[in-house]
Amino acid sequence: MTYRVSYDEGSVAATGSLGHVEVTRTEYFLTEFEALRRARQLLEDGDSHRVAVHDGSGHVIAGIRLQLKLGVQVVD
Repeated sequence: MTYRVSYDEGSVAATGSLGHVEVTRTEYFLTEFEALRRARQLLEDGDSHRVAVHDGSGHVIAGIRLQLKLGVQVVD
């Protein structure tokens, strides 16, 4: 199953007459472990304010930010 991590990059892009919008990045991982580790890294770095982890069906894995902030152990 492929997992997807989507996050805001913390920067904005000019969109002409529409003003500015935040740039969203998406990364793909083969395992849940890799996706969770990347999500934790993004949150700890503090550059991304929104991080979402999606499973292979496209569903958001609920409560991930809370779990990571509360110190769920991701073992390397």
